[in-house]
Amino acid sequence: MKPERSVQREIRIMKVGFVGLGAMGHAMAERLLKGGHELVVTNRTRAKADDLVAQGAVFAETPADVARQVEAVFSMLFDDASTEEAVFGEHGIATALAPGGIHACSSTLSLEQARRLRDGHAEHGQVYVSANVLGRPPAAKAGELFVVTACTDEALKRLRPLLECFGSKIFEVGQDPVQANLAKLSLNFMIYSTIEQMAEVFALNEKAGTDPHKIFEIMTGSFYNAPVHKNYGKLMVDHEYDHPGAPVTLGLKDMEMFLKAGGEHAVPLPYASVVRDRLLSAISAGDAGRDFVVLLERARQDSGLK
Repeated sequence: MKPERSVQREIRIMKVGFVGLGAMGHAMAERLLKGGHELVVTNRTRAKADDLVAQGAVFAETPADVARQVEAVFSMLFDDASTEEAVFGEHGIATALAPGGIHACSSTLSLEQARRLRDGHAEHGQVYVSANVLGRPPAAKAGELFVVTACTDEALKRLRPLLECFGSKIFEVGQDPVQANLAKLSLNFMIYSTIEQMAEVFALNEKAGTDPHKIFEIMTGSFYNAPVHKNYGKLMVDHEYDHPGAPVTLGLKDMEMFLKAGGEHAVPLPYASVVRDRLLSAISAGDAGRDFVVLLERARQDSGLK
């Protein structure tokens, strides 16, 4: 078991909040607890916080109740709408976070929503940080996420000890938080397009009589051995679709936001349109709630495989 960073070097213990305890948020919040920080959490389904409370976290009824108790609060929510409500709603983070307090949002959001968070927090005298993460829930649980940030140098200095609880490496994109949101959308597109590539390769070789597991072995044992090939490729050849780290609907949301960003900046994104359409076909086939690696089944279906 990897030693906790809190025993590797002294850090200042902070009182930190976490809003949104889905698979990723829960794992990230637990890492903050294990890092020795005082944690206040909230979630729409309270039962998801029970084990964190048993480990020492405090449950609060609303995002505002979290924010008024802490110096920094993270949010990890599904989409723009849920983030808007949790931050600027009647009982939102922005209504209670102290001036100078930090809100670090790790959700994958549209550029429009990222600007709304940046500017809205500034109006309240608060600090907004985009702290997007790359990795699936097991990586979050192990403290091995990659964190993509954009904020002022001072904000990152204050936040770094917290980010290091769940992130093995921190990438600084720039000073404007929106830059990190665009980087995350871009990197998610690369994940989905790689899955589409693998789906087509596996389907073609399977139809020609070669076991996709053999193709996966060749891929990951040679040039194509990045985590995106190893992790997602294994899920695909094993047909592990029903314990989603992220469902098809989440992938579609990301691709639509990425395409919209391309429109804002007048950048054509033809491959993104292909991936978006493949995700739509998966939803039409009844796979909306399955892991997005189920795109393999759409490639198999197109090729006539059962």
